[in-house]
Amino acid sequence: MGSFFAELARQASANARREVEAYAREIAEFGFLDTNSRARAETLEYSLWLRRRTVELSPDNGELTDADLDYIAAIGESRAAAGMSLDARQRVLRLHTSLMLREINEATDAQHGVGVGVGVGELMRMMHWFAPQGERGIRAYSQGFVTALRHRLPYVEQAALLARSLLKGDPISADLAAALGMELPERCAVAVIRVPDRPVGDRDLESEIETLVKTHRAPITWWPDKGSRSGELIAIIPIPPATPPTSSTAELAQPHSAPDPVSDLVRDFAQALGRPCAAGTATSSLSDVADALDLARRISRAAPLRRASARLRPHTLSDVFVELAVVEAPFVDGWLHAVARSLQPGPDLVVTLDAYYRHDMHRGATAAALNVHPRTLDYRLRRTRELTGIDPSSTRGVRILSSAVTRRLSETWH
Repeated sequence: MGSFFAELARQASANARREVEAYAREIAEFGFLDTNSRARAETLEYSLWLRRRTVELSPDNGELTDADLDYIAAIGESRAAAGMSLDARQRVLRLHTSLMLREINEATDAQHGVGVGVGVGELMRMMHWFAPQGERGIRAYSQGFVTALRHRLPYVEQAALLARSLLKGDPISADLAAALGMELPERCAVAVIRVPDRPVGDRDLESEIETLVKTHRAPITWWPDKGSRSGELIAIIPIPPATPPTSSTAELAQPHSAPDPVSDLVRDFAQALGRPCAAGTATSSLSDVADALDLARRISRAAPLRRASARLRPHTLSDVFVELAVVEAPFVDGWLHAVARSLQPGPDLVVTLDAYYRHDMHRGATAAALNVHPRTLDYRLRRTRELTGIDPSSTRGVRILSSAVTRRLSETWH
């Protein structure tokens, strides 16, 4: 064994103790190591074993054995069974990798300090071993972790974990999907359903989400707004292969209408919820779902609130691009707000204009949708013109009043 590997072996015990101390100090979920001597001894034993196996295998590029991988998987399983979160698991893996690389550098420096040169060959053998075997170890750890989650968590909570891991780009998502029997698609649509007032009974909401997960077989999670009863339902829905995106992030050239699976899920949730909500969606490759989430969330906040009876549909970028731009220009938004306020004295003018523009300004269809006589509709349109000085049937009227109405119905003005 070369001097470099001998130095790693000599420092293995001290390095293992330092790792355990780092876990207890930097990861809140490992705080129990300061009070649970048995757990601390077991964690130290595992850390020391990893370092000794590294020194044993890396000089000759030996692979971790099936028994080694089973042991690593058992550690992952025991930590998940004890309640470790996915975030803590990620921090553990990052911290362990960082400490191992630091130890390699320290062993190199120590040999130089005593006048012993570390050969390039030794370092190359170590790094050649470290990357692929480290990946195999992480894979085994994650599989063990997911095994415990499958036994500990209900199906709907596993689906929520999968959604969150996909949005964070966590590699464990592949194992979670396999455990749930879900395939990870190359392309997907991220749907965000904004709910300003969720049901009083949280169990009712959980039941509806569970039904959605089982019916649509998609990763779905509920993100509550802190300090309020509002929140968002977020779903990652597979879509059929299509033309590759022109951007590496969420596509700017969004489709004019949402894919059918997205519309079906939004409709099912809205009908079960029975409360006004607004939905936005954006498509992307699976690797860019975080960007798609940001866009879908913005769209949902610009979209009007509707009940399922009003044929709630998921809005795309093409539906609310004007409103999204207006939000970024407060002086324009304030002006539109004033226009919307000027409609208040009229009889149901906001609702009337909303129906008018949704039916492409067709008098008959609009009157039927409102369940009023066409002459009543004509009166309301005239009243709009009187109050605002804007003809709702003109190009100028469409541009101004449609945006003012959509902003008003989104209920995001304060």
